[in-house]
Amino acid sequence: MLLDGDEVPADPAAALRWFVKAAAQHHAMALNMVGRCYDLGWGTPPDKVRAAQCYRVAAERGLDWAMYNYATLLALGEGVAEDKVAALMWLEKAAALGNAKAINFVGSFAEDGWAGPRDMAKAADCYARAAAGGDFRGAFNHARMLGAAGEVDAALPWLRQAGATGNARFIEQAATWLTASGIAGFATLGLDALRGGASC
Repeated sequence: MLLDGDEVPADPAAALRWFVKAAAQHHAMALNMVGRCYDLGWGTPPDKVRAAQCYRVAAERGLDWAMYNYATLLALGEGVAEDKVAALMWLEKAAALGNAKAINFVGSFAEDGWAGPRDMAKAADCYARAAAGGDFRGAFNHARMLGAAGEVDAALPWLRQAGATGNARFIEQAATWLTASGIAGFATLGLDALRGGASC
């Protein structure tokens, strides 16, 4: 509540202090949130190295969100040496726990061949599961795959879901992609579905 300014004045520095207190009591999500504060500069100057350390410990304690966050830093080489193979390992652990964002990220690894051969069937399966799990990026990626397979009508509800649940920055990026897409109907019907979801 302190972090978000929910019912109290926003005070990210105070939020970080409370997260640290809870983390000291071996609360894995609190430790993950300490990592988020260092990762994103909430209440403290950004420190990717400390963020990675927090994420790693919480991930080793079995927290799926820490696995996802640690994997993201490993994939980008932020705060730790870049290691896409290790990143994929942590993502797959989080995905096995049902984390929809991690499932989507595993799909991206499969689609782009970041840690092994490209596997479009695996990518499509991951995106479909991530979309069903409520991840807005998963919904958009699932729609992309459906559109590429000529199933534009089936893609439209997923684009609407991506628009309804995605943040403003993502929606603008998605709109730009749809506008430039060579998939029939995506620049018109697809864009309308995305924008329609965003206005709900």
